[in-house]
Amino acid sequence: MSEKPVRSERASVIRHACSVLVGQLAVMAFGVTDTVVAGRFSDTALATLSVGSAVYISVYVSLIGIVQALLPVFAELHGGRRTSELGRALGQTLYLCAFLFAAGVGLMLLPGPLLRWAEVPAAAQPEIRAYLAVLAAAFAPSLLFRVYSTLNQALGRPLLVTWVQLGALGLKLPLSIWFVAGGAGLPAMGAVGCAWATLFVNYLMLVLAIALLRTQSVYRPLNLRQALGRPNWERILEYARLGIPSGLSTMIEVTSFTLMALFIARLGTVASASHQIAVSVAAMLYMFPLSLGIASSARVSYWMGAGKPDRARHCLAIGFQLTAACALALAGLLWSARHFWAGLYSASPEIVPLASSLLGWVALYHLADATQCVSLFLLRCYRITIAPMVLYGIFLWLLGLAGGYWLSYVGGGGVAPWRTPSGFWAAATLALWCVAGLFVWMLAQAARRSR
Repeated sequence: MSEKPVRSERASVIRHACSVLVGQLAVMAFGVTDTVVAGRFSDTALATLSVGSAVYISVYVSLIGIVQALLPVFAELHGGRRTSELGRALGQTLYLCAFLFAAGVGLMLLPGPLLRWAEVPAAAQPEIRAYLAVLAAAFAPSLLFRVYSTLNQALGRPLLVTWVQLGALGLKLPLSIWFVAGGAGLPAMGAVGCAWATLFVNYLMLVLAIALLRTQSVYRPLNLRQALGRPNWERILEYARLGIPSGLSTMIEVTSFTLMALFIARLGTVASASHQIAVSVAAMLYMFPLSLGIASSARVSYWMGAGKPDRARHCLAIGFQLTAACALALAGLLWSARHFWAGLYSASPEIVPLASSLLGWVALYHLADATQCVSLFLLRCYRITIAPMVLYGIFLWLLGLAGGYWLSYVGGGGVAPWRTPSGFWAAATLALWCVAGLFVWMLAQAARRSR
């Protein structure tokens, strides 16, 4: 392959990834906005937001992950110039979304068993339930907007989504402040006000997405007016088989962090606060490989759909090269300035040293996290979804969580319990490096078979 197409593909992946990254950071800022507003309103509102958002995010990311996993399907149809079929695939995805909506709403409206298992005080549960009930109503537009986002990623037009997300962020802050604190005839609603702001913004984003679908010429070849035909159960089941393992993989990854936080809470406030700083930084860094994974998988699937597996393999290599360069730069920056970053989050003389040591682990963790993230997206291009889910369960839950618990609380064989969050981060880092290595090996085998 000549140097010019390679440069063109690299530039295409970079542009795509940068657009996705800006949009993802805007979405992350939604949560930051709510946390700041609720925290300034009252401790009760912040506590409600903490528990309620944890439940919502666990449900949300798992079900949204099923839709995101359809990116290779859409991109292949786009690459094969099968535009009418892509429109029909979008219509069948809406039927799948109906089942996801029912599952998500059911879990958010009936959180009792989970709240009791987590031993949430009974006095706090009514407001948490009210918060989740409003977010249940916000789930449908959020799910449908993710379908629109996935379609645009497949078409190589993520900037349309990014502009909508940035506009929504500009509205989210004033709405959250107004609904939480009240004013202009509106009563103060506390944390539930954050949920109402999310509901309003999600519907606005969906309305804008529909308007773009109706007016932008890029969507006309899809013939979307005729897309929603009768349910094709064979096609819907095919999408479910591809998406459900991916959604479960996301759930395992999220719950591994959730359970880690619960275990670390036993070590006290300083340990929990330090761990929260580490998680916050790790989540921010994750947005970079996530964006590159979306961008590179869209290009790989595009060329596979076009019947050019050699171009697909070159895009795969480009995705890994960009990911490696970005991960090394970010990990190096974090490692060298870990004391500075910890000091930005806290001025406590107890928290800063512990958080700094955890950020050292986060730097090592990110190198593996970036590798496995991009590999996971690319494995979906080759329809490999079940094996990654199984590996996630084995390594993240058993080696990561159980190993971290052993290092921190049990010890043995001449190893004394660490009694620090570092035990969990050390085990999680080792587990993720194992996952990353296996994912890269599986991806190399899949790419070789596609020759």
